Amino acid sequence: MTLKVKLLNENARLPHYAHPGDAGLDLFSTVDTLIEPGGSALIPTGLSIQLPPCTEAQVRPRSGLALKHQVTVLNTPGTIDEGYRGEVGVILINHGKAPFHVAIGMKIAQMVIKPVYPVTVQAVEELESTSRGEGGFGSTGV
Repeated sequence: MTLKVKLLNENARLPHYAHPGDAGLDLFSTVDTLIEPGGSALIPTGLSIQLPPCTEAQVRPRSGLALKHQVTVLNTPGTIDEGYRGEVGVILINHGKAPFHVAIGMKIAQMVIKPVYPVTVQAVEELESTSRGEGGFGSTGV
């Protein structure tokens, strides 16, 4: 399976796997910016992508940024649809107590390519019953 990537500027870097067997491709910032505590910013990657048919790209946080700096992807997982051809951007939020500096070339997120199963939506009068039924939040105990 091939992910086609267009580099949009001189700071853009191809996404890549840090290690064999990794699920996520590293995404890199193309700008220098400061995210204040409680603030968020749209960080450009300088990439546009062409996903393989029947896939999506999920933009997910980096665990190291979350643990060390309390910086994460605001809309995690962010979804990039197969037909989108604009620049990939990452919305970072700083939950920490100190400003966070995003530098050009910094790993800011990871992108995981996942299959998409198109469905036909059908309105029905009843749904099949299950052992769980309508049990929701906390219904199975602590």
